[in-house]
Amino acid sequence: MHRWTDLAQTPDSLTPCVATFGNFDGVHRGHQGIINAVVTAARRHGVKALAVTFDPHPVTLFHPEQAPELITPGHLREDLLEALGLDGLLTLHFDREFASQTAREYIESTFVRGLQVKALVVGEDAKGFGVNYSGDVDLLRQLGEEHGFEVIVLDDMGDTERWSSSSVRAHLTAGEVAEAAAVLGRPHRMVGEIVHGDHRGRELGFPTANMSPDSLGLIPGDGVYAGWLTRLERPLDDVERTMPAAISVGTNPTFEGRRRRRVESYVLDRTDLDLYDETVMVEFIEHIRPTLKFDSIDELLTAMNDDVERCRRVLSSAIVPPAPVPD
Repeated sequence: MHRWTDLAQTPDSLTPCVATFGNFDGVHRGHQGIINAVVTAARRHGVKALAVTFDPHPVTLFHPEQAPELITPGHLREDLLEALGLDGLLTLHFDREFASQTAREYIESTFVRGLQVKALVVGEDAKGFGVNYSGDVDLLRQLGEEHGFEVIVLDDMGDTERWSSSSVRAHLTAGEVAEAAAVLGRPHRMVGEIVHGDHRGRELGFPTANMSPDSLGLIPGDGVYAGWLTRLERPLDDVERTMPAAISVGTNPTFEGRRRRRVESYVLDRTDLDLYDETVMVEFIEHIRPTLKFDSIDELLTAMNDDVERCRRVLSSAIVPPAPVPD
């Protein structure tokens, strides 16, 4: 998938095209449905399949205090979109000059003249683009008639709830990783480098791999989770590439003094691993228990042993996820 950030530098090989636009945070099942429709329509028209997104998130510009914590920031989002079969992803810088365009100007400059769309695919809730959030599906249909492109509008998608970034974010914040996975269509993931921590886990017999504070991916609510740790730099057929893990999220209140939340993983039954400086992916499968403060080390060790057994039972029946190939 070709990735670029300047409309003027769009390769000729990617136009004309079928396209869509949005933030695509989480790349959940609703987003996947839209991208699948883009790819299908592109094949029907015999052109390329593209998506247009923005950086930073538009809310960050106008209401930074309300800006959501991103579920899949940076290359996490891009890699997930690429896996859906897109030929190109244009990430436009969202600033006040860009935001000052009318909805008509945005569609005509970006999609009509810039990308030469044969079709534009959107969800039925597509609205709020252009200055004063004036753009909507009715305008897209009007512009499609004027400029000769097809407008494909998809109904809202979901089963027990509407598939949306907001619902994923709410589930993860509450520690409901299984519910989040139902909307995402896959386990929630974080990617980052393993760094040194307090080394307290090793002293207790449960050495943990601590993710760097700048790791990508929304940190779920505090608690203990069953999940998978994947060593992204290892070959795909390496038996130690993806391993079962008990994942702890929080400040570890049993030991005073830590304020920053951490994500640390204990690979089940392994005390011999040296993961420092490796890039790993952690995937959250099921919430095991909330974070608790214990009165003694013995109580903590009893709980940790129970956590490991519960994680083992959960993961023994879970399918090992296919992991992405590192860039």
